[in-house]
Amino acid sequence: MTILLFVALTALLFEDNHLVIVNKKSGDIVQGDKTGDKPLSDVVKEYIKEKYNKPGEVFLGVVHRLDRPTSGIIIFARTSKALERLNKMLRERTISKTYWAVVKNTPLKEKDSLIHFLKKNPKNNKSTVFTKETDASKKAILHYLVIKKLDNYSLLEIDLETGRHHQIRAQLAYIGSPIKGDLKYGASRSNKDGSIHLHARKILFTHPVSKENISVLAPIPNETIWNACL
Repeated sequence: MTILLFVALTALLFEDNHLVIVNKKSGDIVQGDKTGDKPLSDVVKEYIKEKYNKPGEVFLGVVHRLDRPTSGIIIFARTSKALERLNKMLRERTISKTYWAVVKNTPLKEKDSLIHFLKKNPKNNKSTVFTKETDASKKAILHYLVIKKLDNYSLLEIDLETGRHHQIRAQLAYIGSPIKGDLKYGASRSNKDGSIHLHARKILFTHPVSKENISVLAPIPNETIWNACL
């Protein structure tokens, strides 16, 4: 893969000796899975190998993931030092993640914090929401704000406090505001391209090595409803 092709396929948002941050497109998988489709991690490895003319295997650590139909910011670590420190930061919740979601039904409250307990069912790859702690459930916390109302949809800005399986999708569906295109969690119809209108919009954190403050904003997909949100 040529460097130009990589840039064309995936928007490069930030890069230095320790990190690569990209804007994932809906449909891409971050890491290899049972589908056998080429993951974004392999694409980034090829880019690094060619750009820096690296012999042998290229190290690339996957710091976090996004669901396949979701778009937005993904951080990869180019060094084991960066990976170890970023993993620690994730555990300690010192990486701030902000998402945008387009929902069909505007929540009753313009601004709210949602606190639930989520339990993942691996058989159907879906999370169930509970209001009280139950066996094998995990606490899930997010904060949302309605930032724009369109003709048929509303745009929510979401600050994620915990990172549970399908957390935003499940919690918004539970309050009656499923994400556009998300059939799995109650949307009335799918998006033609298989995407859902959930985008990892912004990330803030302290660089794991240089200790600089890093702020990265991911442009939204070029699509009619998304464009109406700007």
